[in-house]
Amino acid sequence: MERHPGGLVYHNVRLLLFQLLRGLAYCHKRMVLHRDVKPQNLLISEMGELKLADFGLARAKSVPSHTYSHEVVTLWYRPPDVLLGSTHYSTSLDMWGVGCIFLEMITGVPTFPGVREVYDQLDKIFKILGTPVEETWEGVTHLPGYNPHKLCFYRGQKLGLAFPRLYDIVEGENMASALLQLNPDKRIDAEEALRHKYFSSLPKKLYELPDEASIFSVEGVHMLPETRAAGLKT
Repeated sequence: MERHPGGLVYHNVRLLLFQLLRGLAYCHKRMVLHRDVKPQNLLISEMGELKLADFGLARAKSVPSHTYSHEVVTLWYRPPDVLLGSTHYSTSLDMWGVGCIFLEMITGVPTFPGVREVYDQLDKIFKILGTPVEETWEGVTHLPGYNPHKLCFYRGQKLGLAFPRLYDIVEGENMASALLQLNPDKRIDAEEALRHKYFSSLPKKLYELPDEASIFSVEGVHMLPETRAAGLKT
């Protein structure tokens, strides 16, 4: 992304996102949370193979009601439930980071770049997605960090209005919205995301691959040259 600051070719974004979801689905199926999903922890080979790396914060999640530290995930990729102090999180924690990375690959800039601290980060998120209330997210006002005096109240907007490039991509806004749900219970999981219509143009053989096989072993699956100038529809 640093090499191509205008955002990546949309075809390549689709292949990278598919691989990221595939890796997370593998972890989540085995009850392992990565807990630090961010671009710096994704390794990409010259041919475009993506590997999920740095499991320094990862841990097994065998008991759904277990309480964990909320000091996880770099601020920009940290979900609102964790920012608000929730310690009862699940695989949805990783999926928020996936949504942030998806948009960042498309736009070339971080999705919610907070500059100071937790409430600044929440403000960046709520400005676009709206400030949650009990009617939209049951239990949110009981989270330790939910302080009405520190939160501005915004009305939510469609992601495509904030990130217009999503309208250039078939099912792009739909996919981004499914990943970036404020309420963790409504956030799409990795397995479900792999079956999303956004990936309908990919060969069905990708779903038959053994876990350890590269998606590039399927005929016709390859990255395109990264030559897209900012704003060019590809």
